[in-house]
Amino acid sequence: MPSAFPNIIDGRMLDSGERAPNVNPSNVQDVIGEFAVATPADVEAAIAAARRAFAAWSLTNPQVRFDVLDKAGTEILARKEELGRMLARENGKPLAEGIGEAGRAGAIVKFFAGEALRNAGEKFDSTRPGVDVEITREPLGVVGLITPWNFPLAIPAWKIAPALAYGNTIVLKPSEIVPASPWLLVDIFQRAGLPPGVLNIVQGPGASVGAALASSPHVDAISFTGSQAVGRTVAAAAVASGARVQLEMGGKNPLIVLDDADLKVAVSCAINGAFFGTGQRCTASSRLIVTDAIHDRFLDAMVQRMSTLVVDDALKAGTEIGPVVDQRQLDKNMQYLRIGQQEGARLVTGGDRLARATEGFYMAPAIFADSTPTMRINREEIFGPIAAVIRVKDYEEALAVANDTTFGLSAGICTTSLKAASHFKRHAQSGLVMVNLPTAGLDYHVPFGGRKKSSYGPREQGGYAKEFYTIVKTAYVAP
Repeated sequence: MPSAFPNIIDGRMLDSGERAPNVNPSNVQDVIGEFAVATPADVEAAIAAARRAFAAWSLTNPQVRFDVLDKAGTEILARKEELGRMLARENGKPLAEGIGEAGRAGAIVKFFAGEALRNAGEKFDSTRPGVDVEITREPLGVVGLITPWNFPLAIPAWKIAPALAYGNTIVLKPSEIVPASPWLLVDIFQRAGLPPGVLNIVQGPGASVGAALASSPHVDAISFTGSQAVGRTVAAAAVASGARVQLEMGGKNPLIVLDDADLKVAVSCAINGAFFGTGQRCTASSRLIVTDAIHDRFLDAMVQRMSTLVVDDALKAGTEIGPVVDQRQLDKNMQYLRIGQQEGARLVTGGDRLARATEGFYMAPAIFADSTPTMRINREEIFGPIAAVIRVKDYEEALAVANDTTFGLSAGICTTSLKAASHFKRHAQSGLVMVNLPTAGLDYHVPFGGRKKSSYGPREQGGYAKEFYTIVKTAYVAP
């Protein structure tokens, strides 16, 4: 594994005058390596390289694109344990989750290898005699990808793979908190046979590197995953320069537990959705909306299960929940714990800063009771292992509370009632609906995205990805 991670521009590895450390959140004394911090000039050089490469790559035979993606996917799957270990080390995700994410990244890339061969068009008869109408999809051009730190392999993979499959060229700006995983992913694509300039990576803070990418008039589209605040800034800059925009901006996801729910299933869904991944998932269920008759039993069972959760080093066998990703996120979590208590919610258990064998950003998962829908802990995305229980009278109130949010990414329900489940699937104001499943947990071959302020633009993943990464052309043909 390399310990230095230079920018990759036009097929060349380029260092910069500034480097920043990549620190293990399970052990802050463990510096994984250093990554080159790009300048705005580096960003423009990467964009220019992608622009030059587009002319040839956009016209490649789909078999060429299939071969590159298939080869890259094969290598990712063959190295999933190695890649998963690096991910766990730099992100704090337990090793099993890291390996699982690496496997998912490989499956995504393999899926889009096939999509390169399935980019079909349509043919119509014109309303004018003797004229044919052909509808085809063509690549956009240079695509800027801005990815977060919580899924440093899967999210870059589900943006890079469709962009390449449909003939675009790329400048990737990954999160500076987890630079190694996306860097290794790009390196795999390079060695799979990509021509120079087709896939470039520039590293560094969003305020400088991301801003330069989003505002460039030479970028044709921007796909961003991150917070609402940053997403709005990215969108404004991209639209001003005439670029197409796709945004995924988090969630405040509800999990409804009805009186008739299987308690064991409900607790399993809530623990997984709220706390696994250290709660650092945009699909995490941070609002647990529970009806009266099951409320007390559910809360007691949650506390019991939480007492057995193993919080420790991401690489240690048996760890269920790793550390928070960095000090800034840990401070934010602690601030929200204080806010919840000041607002009148009851902190039932958790929230303590934990000491382990190595110094890291460890905290005990926390759950609030006696919370109300108007509290900040139920309105704002915390992005940590903190959940709040909201007590409601019945399904109708639960649905109203679940939909009372500016977010709309994922929503879940635990029930044995087919009637309630069917009604919820239709009336939940979210892009994803889960029945007797955690709100987090997705397949790679179907669309992903939300409603309201969670998402903007076309869906990601599956065949629906072509809606963003291609543009439609209508051609009229007369003999």
